[in-house]
Amino acid sequence: MSAILAASDLAAVKGNVGSVAYGLAAIGPGIGVGVIFGQGVQAIARQPELTNTIRQNMLLGFALTEALALIGFVVPFVHR
Repeated sequence: MSAILAASDLAAVKGNVGSVAYGLAAIGPGIGVGVIFGQGVQAIARQPELTNTIRQNMLLGFALTEALALIGFVVPFVHR
């Protein structure tokens, strides 16, 4: 009986570890997105004539940074 309870407790802990891992994996991309857009706004304020180029680079950086967050979301599901 205690072996069954231990297995169910282990499964609950393993699920929580995956949630914590995703939370930790989302911290870096969250900070990165903030830095990208903050620096992008500063760059546009300094050189308004390059707005389109800066915006394109900003969105590319955003997409690449968010890819890290998506990878961090998928990995706990793949490694079960």
